[in-house]
Amino acid sequence: MSQEKAKQATKKHFDESAEDYNNSYDGKFVKCMYDEIVERVLAANPKSILDLGCGNGNILEKIKLKSDADLYGLDLSENMIESAKEKLGARVELKVGDAEQLPYDDNQFDIIVCNASFHHYPNPDRVLLEIRRVLKPKGTLVLGDPTAPFEWYLKFLNWGLKWSNSGDFRIYGKKEIHELLLKHGFKVSDWKKINYRTFVINASGI
Repeated sequence: MSQEKAKQATKKHFDESAEDYNNSYDGKFVKCMYDEIVERVLAANPKSILDLGCGNGNILEKIKLKSDADLYGLDLSENMIESAKEKLGARVELKVGDAEQLPYDDNQFDIIVCNASFHHYPNPDRVLLEIRRVLKPKGTLVLGDPTAPFEWYLKFLNWGLKWSNSGDFRIYGKKEIHELLLKHGFKVSDWKKINYRTFVINASGI
């Protein structure tokens, strides 16, 4: 699948599922990572937080209840952003946008959350460059995403993604995601398997 087709498929999939996302397969699958991510965010006591690929705002909703930080969310799906606006109100600044071209200032955020969206990015190098740009020098990326318990299963999943109609582009194992983050100047810590199919990891600037 080409990069542009992957983006179009992602947008279409989430535009169509936005209305009942929490009850969908995707919505139920990613829910297991919410508490771990929110706990890590709150522990850092950040002043500014971006949820990249925020979807319908589930994580921002949890953070909003326990933090006075400036909150931002960005998603490729217009329908997801509209759903998030209904849920979160005016306190959270929400935008439709592409993770490869973030509409934010350099060094703007203390923490960037990226939950269950990284595997949709057809150009992860470009996304990580943008994350580094808008993240403060001592800021932290909290990344949660699907994975696989065995290397053969990871290869099988990625082989099957060529037929994905929801924009899934690549599933990452621990070694590959570590190397990718290190390549872009991140120090990786606190890798945690949430279950056999998901992980959460912290990455900060070196």
